[in-house]
Amino acid sequence: MDPGLDAAFRRSRYLVWLTPATWFRFTVDQPPPAGLAHAIAGAPWAHVTACNPQSRPTSDAANLAAQQALYAALRALPATRDIHPAIGLGPEGWHEPSLFVVGPETAELDRLMRRFGQLAYLHGRGEWPVKLRWL
Repeated sequence: MDPGLDAAFRRSRYLVWLTPATWFRFTVDQPPPAGLAHAIAGAPWAHVTACNPQSRPTSDAANLAAQQALYAALRALPATRDIHPAIGLGPEGWHEPSLFVVGPETAELDRLMRRFGQLAYLHGRGEWPVKLRWL
């Protein structure tokens, strides 16, 4: 694990859009906001992306195609209960389109994130603190 990359993930802010005009913000090692925890209802969840594999900048077209493929792959998982638009926002202006998925366990997500070339993702369960999971 790259310590600089780990620090960047931890300094970033992550948002999920659950309903029109309702965004929830969360950070690593903190519990999710009450409204988000209520919507999750104790289920496992993750904040994932297929953009910029291996944390290397990739073209918008390639990122869009990867995100669409990730969405389809998440939809195909029997455990998937919900998928919501999300975004990761870094302190230095970095931003990355993401998806907030409710239902799949980390074993399924680990396989999927490796398939999409990701180094890490965020996950949790219900009101548990948000965890950064390195692959």
